[in-house]
Amino acid sequence: MLGGYIYKLEENDVFNDTILKAARGEKTNHTPVWFMRQVGRSQPEYNKVKEKYSLLEITRQPELTAYLTGTPVENYNVDAAVLYKDIVSPLAPMGIDVDIKPGVGPVISNPIRDIKDVEKLGELDPYKDLDYIYKTIKILTEEKLQVPLIGFCGAPFTVASYMIEGGPTKNYHKTKTMMYNQPETWFKLMDKLTEMSIRYLGAQVDSGAKLIQIFDSWGGALSKEDYAYYLSPSMDKIIRAVQEKGVPIIVFGIGASHLIPEWNKLSMDVMGLDWRTSINEAREMGVKKALQGNLDPALLLADWSVIEARAKDILDQGNNEGHIFNLGHGVFPEVEPDTLKRLTAFVHEYSKGK
Repeated sequence: MLGGYIYKLEENDVFNDTILKAARGEKTNHTPVWFMRQVGRSQPEYNKVKEKYSLLEITRQPELTAYLTGTPVENYNVDAAVLYKDIVSPLAPMGIDVDIKPGVGPVISNPIRDIKDVEKLGELDPYKDLDYIYKTIKILTEEKLQVPLIGFCGAPFTVASYMIEGGPTKNYHKTKTMMYNQPETWFKLMDKLTEMSIRYLGAQVDSGAKLIQIFDSWGGALSKEDYAYYLSPSMDKIIRAVQEKGVPIIVFGIGASHLIPEWNKLSMDVMGLDWRTSINEAREMGVKKALQGNLDPALLLADWSVIEARAKDILDQGNNEGHIFNLGHGVFPEVEPDTLKRLTAFVHEYSKGK
């Protein structure tokens, strides 16, 4: 472990639950903010750790993972910590040979090709198979992290795309071909991933996570009609199972503006927007749920005057009610940590009393 795990409340400090109130659509004293990939290559602490360990090696060391998860809270004063791990973490225990290649992403050497491959998949026993994740959560919550911890999983389509394609893809041809030509295989795989996700997320909540995000990262590759038929039933089951545990749930995806009407039918508490759709546009489409977003992450490399003007516009639209400030995608390596710190401070100050 590098340094020490110090991100905890002092005796007289107050737990900051602003993001939980916003997720429930309540008026808040300030707009809460966190950043997707706030733990990552934009941080010197992370880069120092990565000189010695791979991503998967880090996640298997609870003390080290807790340290990295807590670092942005200390450095940026964000309103939530997000558990450091990858959406493919649960796949190895199910029998998928997965590795995360630097500069590439998840690579799978035994991709799913037919129903026999799906039938071979094992069931996830979260506390046995991924005990290090839950030990990390315990460290964070028992040390009294001063903000809620966000747990997460990948949506069934996003995870299935890696399992079927064998890695990242730009066209999802193999995935869609299975959907269309092997519906029995597809829905059996969806059932497996749905059950896995419910167990995986349930254990995160039981261990101390106070908010859950489903990364429906590549769901935007589907038409609204295909999403409704091939994915919505699975998403609905996962969302409702998590909500039964009493925690809010966020759904986020890239290039998914056309899915907003379909997402709006799901019972998610918070809809995450990328930068292509404004908060006002989502409201005009009938979305009454809390919203998360949605500064274009590329703007973090712009002059501060530009960042401030765009952030003001987003905050004015969010109106400090049912709004969580975030980026429209994750922080990337070139972003200066001081920019995130300054942006967090600006969001807090500008939104006070709105």
